[in-house]
This record gives sequence, structure tokens and C-alpha cells, in this order.
Amino acid sequence: MRISFPGETPEYRAARDRLLTQEIELRRAMEAVAAARRALPPGGEVPEDYVFRGAGPDGAPADVRLSELFAPGRDSLVLYSFMFPRHPHDDRPGPRTGRTAELPLAEGPCPSCTAFLDQLDGAVRHLAPYLNFAVVARAPLERLLTFAEERGWRQLRLLSTAGNRYSRDYLAEAADGAAEPMLNVFHREGNRIRHFWGSELLYAPMDPGQDPRHLGTLEPVWNMFDLTPEGRGGDRDEQLAYGEA
Repeated sequence: MRISFPGETPEYRAARDRLLTQEIELRRAMEAVAAARRALPPGGEVPEDYVFRGAGPDGAPADVRLSELFAPGRDSLVLYSFMFPRHPHDDRPGPRTGRTAELPLAEGPCPSCTAFLDQLDGAVRHLAPYLNFAVVARAPLERLLTFAEERGWRQLRLLSTAGNRYSRDYLAEAADGAAEPMLNVFHREGNRIRHFWGSELLYAPMDPGQDPRHLGTLEPVWNMFDLTPEGRGGDRDEQLAYGEA
């Protein structure tokens, strides 16, 4: 099928056809990587049934074990480590209003993680029938739930890791204690829970001019930028607010 758009030049069409070939190869590479990921041998069994702090069925704070995050018939669990508190070198502005705005900047939420979770909040209802998903952070549960309400999140399940070693064990905490935005996938096999995959690209060497992109295929905002002439460059960076009052 031959494709063209109104007013395009032969030069444009030739260049676009070359790019299309690259896009096809990229799609094939993404499929190959996904297949290789699915073919990973069994990962390590989790060292303990971590106890998180979350909202119980009545909304009151309650202990929640890792094993309890698996719903019947759904054997994969995805946990995103929200940098709350943010990285100590992150000086982007904090929230402008609400109780979270009263926190010292260093104790507040990461703007990039927040942008990512803004996008995932809408995706959760489409994920929930097939897998388990939750967001974990080192901040106390009250702070997490308060910020979720202020941000308008309705679908995300938020849990505090303040009382366990999960963040340290699963690379969501750097050697100096700073938070890191890891995403980890776990799989239940009978009574065993094993680690399946983690976004280790976060720790891999980066090419010049690149960010870690460890979750690059999941982020609609940055992928949308990649479709435009301006790309990701310039002063584009996630913020908690963009000029609104």
C-alpha cells in the first residue's frame, strides 16, 4: 500500500520511507526484547514476606503483606517505587498548595515520579483484570494518601515501605540511602513468590545526552515528545505544576 499526505515533496516521501524501515526494525526489536524477557529463567525467591503499610478495606491504616497483594487468578505483581521523599539533588519546585506543600522540599514527592503516576492512574483500570499493581514509597502512609488525594489519583494503590527492607533489597535505594525509581515485577508460583524482572537499565551506563529511560516504553509523555520536531530537548522536564494558579 502506497501512502502519501497532501503537499508532501518527493524528498519528504523518500526520507519518510527510510524512517519507516527503521520503525519496523524497532518494532521487531521491541518484540524480540519482550520475548526474551518472558523467557527469563526463574528469578530469586523473595527473602521475606514484606509487610507494608496501606489503607485497609475500611480505609484505616493496616499492615499488608507482599503475598496479600496477589489477587486470586492473577500471579504477576508490578511494584513501582515512588521517590517520596525525592532524590536529595532534586531542587525542582514542590507542590504549591495543600498539606504536602508544607513539607520541606527534600521530604516531598519527586515531580518525575508524580508525572509518571499521573499517567498510570488512568491505566490501572485496564491492568487490574489481568495483573496486580501497586505503588510503594518510603514516606509514611499518611503523606502518601494525602498527596494522592491532592493529586486526584483514584485508581493507584499506595503502600509505605517505611517499616521494611523492600526498597533496599530491590534497588529502590542507592548506597547513600537516596531513593531510586525502580519498577519490579514479581511472579507467584504456588506458595512461592519470585522476582521476575526489574528496571535495571536505571543503573546501566548511558549514552551521551540520554536519561536512563529504564521505563521509556511506558511513558506516554516522553514518547509523545519523540513524535515532534522538538523532541525531548530544551528545558522540558516534568514539574508538579506548569504555570497554573
